Order: sequence, then structure tokens, then C-alpha cells
Amino acid sequence: MKVIAGLGNPGAEYAGTPHSIGFEVADRVAAAAGAQWSAKSAFECVWAQGFLGGEKIVVVKPMTYMNLSGKAVAPVLRYSNASVDDLIVVSDDIDLSLGRIRIRKGGSAGGHNGLKSIIASIGTEDFLRVKVGVGRDGRNRGNVISHVLGKFDAARRKIADEAADEAAKAVEFLLSNPVDNAMNRFNGFVAPSAQAADEQGI
Repeated sequence: MKVIAGLGNPGAEYAGTPHSIGFEVADRVAAAAGAQWSAKSAFECVWAQGFLGGEKIVVVKPMTYMNLSGKAVAPVLRYSNASVDDLIVVSDDIDLSLGRIRIRKGGSAGGHNGLKSIIASIGTEDFLRVKVGVGRDGRNRGNVISHVLGKFDAARRKIADEAADEAAKAVEFLLSNPVDNAMNRFNGFVAPSAQAADEQGI
């Protein structure tokens, strides 16, 4: 059993924001597995169970708000008899430019409160992460909160969608391939719309 946790904040006001792009990737992974979402109030999450890449998977979206993501992820791991080696966490990353993704095994939370909560709850940093770049506010790089909780404009939304599509493919690839192979394949990805914007100097 593999546990895939997409991080975000619940509620319509947070839908489509950079901080909730992990939810968007989780939706894509569940759809690829033909799995349906159901509420699991005991674990403070919604989840979808199915098969993908030759593996039985449970895809989790914590309903705890970002800062308490570990309250959902840790009990799902225990319930599923899964180990930390079976966990893949998908989150946003402001230090990675929009349109890029990065696979990483272990390491610190890097200031991400959802990852901090998971590390504290499961007692280790040694789990796979698929990070989806959301960049920073180009006009005010210190304005992190309003940036990650604000909505994408149309151009950035297109880039984010392309990155989320690729991140979902990366998750599926990780289910049946070594992490080094996945890193070699996906860590150089740049969304086509981001490449076009760079070429046009936008």
C-alpha cells in the first residue's frame, strides 16, 4: 500500500490557490486510478483508494488546514500498515519557480508548515516529496502569505495546471520506479507555458 498525501487548505476560498496545489495533484492521481473521494472523519481527511502503477494506493487530502497536515497523514499511515517508505507527499514550494517540479527524498521542511507537521507527527524527515513550484510574488517577494493564498491569474493558472499534470505523472512513475530515475526524468521539467513566457520576456 502506498500513501500519497496532497497538501492544501480545505474550503472554496482556498481552492485554486498556490498553497493548495497539492490538492490539485491529488485529484489528478485519484482520477488516474479511477478512485472516488470519500470523507474519513476519524482521520480528518478525505481519501480515495484504488490501484495505480501496479500498486494499491490511498490518496489523502488532509482537512485539518495546512499547519496540522500530520494529524491526518500519520493515522492514515498506521491504519494502512504502511511505512514511511510508502509515503509520497505533494506540496507547493515557493522557492521553486512556477512551472517546475522537484522530487526529493528526505530533508528538512524548508519552512513549509505542512511538511513540518508531517515530520513532527511521523517522527522522521525520510519520506518522498514531490514539490510543485509556485514561485514568489515578483513585485513583493516578501509577501509570502498573500501570494500563496491568493488566486492565480489566467496566465499563471495555465502554467500551474501544466505543472500539476506533470507532478501527477511523477507520482505515478515513483510507484514503480527508483527515486533516482524519477529525479532524472522529472526534476528538469519546465511547464511549456513557462518556457514560452521566458522566451517572450514576460
